[in-house]
Amino acid sequence: MTTAAAQPVQMTANHISEAAGALARAFYDDPLMTWILPREQRRARPLTWFMTAASKYASKFGEPFTTAERVDGAALWLPPGDEKVTTGRMVRTGMLAAPLRMGFGPFMRFMKAMDVFEKLHERDAPERHWYLMVLGVDPPRQGQGVGGSLIAPILARADAEGLPCYLETLKTRNLGFYRKHGFEVVVEDDLPSGPHFWTMKRAPRA
Repeated sequence: MTTAAAQPVQMTANHISEAAGALARAFYDDPLMTWILPREQRRARPLTWFMTAASKYASKFGEPFTTAERVDGAALWLPPGDEKVTTGRMVRTGMLAAPLRMGFGPFMRFMKAMDVFEKLHERDAPERHWYLMVLGVDPPRQGQGVGGSLIAPILARADAEGLPCYLETLKTRNLGFYRKHGFEVVVEDDLPSGPHFWTMKRAPRA
């Protein structure tokens, strides 16, 4: 049951700073982020910057959701027809500053991962679909239904529109969560010299 505090609401510009902080804390131990930014003492600042840029991108070009009353996490969706992150839009949201913000080595690892994910995304989800770019819940609020609440509005919309949804994840424990919400594994593999990952896709429910 969704509590009032976990009620999903459309993210606005006023939410971005808090949402980025919650997402950075949620992804602090994510295998992708620990591979990209292996120095723990230097991870928080570039990770927060990245989540801020991603939140701005989703706010301008997607459908981001956060929680009512206080920001406990965020779901950053890109809509059908705009599922790809484009260079022009990255410029408009400041994402091209990544090499300076993250460092050259971390940026190259990030690009290596994005290259793999983008090719699989194009191959396995060629039709119009919703793309869950980022989903994260502040660690103290994890396991309390917040994540399910955050993705519920777009899952319902995808069902109404008869459209699939697509995502990537690098945490084994996320598989059960996403399967609960109708996603199934499409690809299971390792990034080149990097961590294990899964891509998942959800067919619309009648």
